[in-house]
Amino acid sequence: MLRILLGEPPRENGGVLAEAMDNMAKLAAMLRKEMNAHEDHDHEYRKLEIWTRGLISSLDELEQSWFAAAFYRKLVVAGYMDDMTVIEQGDYARYVYFYKNGFIRVFSLLDKLGTVLNSLYNLNTTKVKAHFSYFTVLRQFQLLKAHAPLAEELENIKNSYREPLQNLRKRRNAEIHYMNAEMQDDLWQRHQGLHDKIQLEDLDSHLEDLKQCLEMVCKSLSASFRYSNEQWRKNAAALKAGDGSK
Repeated sequence: MLRILLGEPPRENGGVLAEAMDNMAKLAAMLRKEMNAHEDHDHEYRKLEIWTRGLISSLDELEQSWFAAAFYRKLVVAGYMDDMTVIEQGDYARYVYFYKNGFIRVFSLLDKLGTVLNSLYNLNTTKVKAHFSYFTVLRQFQLLKAHAPLAEELENIKNSYREPLQNLRKRRNAEIHYMNAEMQDDLWQRHQGLHDKIQLEDLDSHLEDLKQCLEMVCKSLSASFRYSNEQWRKNAAALKAGDGSK
């Protein structure tokens, strides 16, 4: 959607983004097949299908936010706020909007994934924390010693992106709880010199953090749904074998 608004061609999924989308679509299709084949009295399959399709949409929106932020970043050439033209100020504002939208969506999407994993694998994370996060779910996997292959893979992915995740978490917390994230840099610079020109934050470094976290989200989704698809097929094969032995 945003690419069209920006005059760019539609995205062609590739790499880890395509893998994540494909694995989620496969589970959604299997859930739909189960609903068609059997009655879903407790609506559990329907709920999981809706959540999975919601994750597909959320990942699409996160990737678009990163793309739009990168698009407008290219139009910002001045190094100081005071040196910007009116047009460039507008482009910078749009960069900030999509960048912030992106880093907020990173943690929102991870928490949605945590909700799906908690339900799929009966982790009962609410007993640990009523309003839990994705990272609480990872700890719950470890605590219960449940689904070790998936738990280990997700933990390794998280640890591989520890620094960019931490950077975005700090900015997310500042944005939500204190002040606009980009204004923290302005405030720090005002403390250094009241009348000095305000230098822009490191836009490229911030965008790289967002790109890295988008990659982390894709890998986490891909691993989660690849494992879930495998478990689903194993369970279906076991049930089929059981029926055949009767």
